[in-house]
Parts: sequence; structure tokens; C-alpha cells
Amino acid sequence: MANHKSAEKRARQDVKRRDYNKSIKSRVKSSVKSVLTSVTNNDSETAQIRLADTITVIDKAAAKNVIHKNAAARKVSRLTKKVNALTSD
Repeated sequence: MANHKSAEKRARQDVKRRDYNKSIKSRVKSSVKSVLTSVTNNDSETAQIRLADTITVIDKAAAKNVIHKNAAARKVSRLTKKVNALTSD
């Protein structure tokens, strides 16, 4: 446990930031899962709509440094690839 005043403040800030980052990561995961569910169900219209929303969520998470920008780009790329493969069939 922290002993100095500045270390105690840092510990409090870390807890707040951890909860904040956890909520954003959870939102990203849920959004990605909704797109993958639509792809699995062969529902191209819903998949495209959810993909657009998911890209926004992922980009916001990357902008806030919750996930790395390259990880965000990789997620978007893989999801887009799956949705495009669904629509081309």
C-alpha cells in the first residue's frame, strides 16, 4: 500500500483509470462480438450497419490510448474483411 501522499493519489488515479479503460475495452469487445454474430448468421445488412458502429467504437478507444492504434487498425481490417467476404458471396 502507498505510504506517501503523492503515492496514495497515484493509487487512486490508477483505480479510476483502470475502471475507465475496462469499460471501454468491454464496449469494444461487445461491439466486435455483435459484428461477428451477424457474420455467422449470414446477415449482411446488419453486419454492415454494426461494422460502421464498431469502427467508430474502436477508433475512439485508440484515440483515448486504451488500445494501441495498430491493434485498432488490425481489428478494423479483420472485421471489414469478414463482412466484405459475406457480401461478395
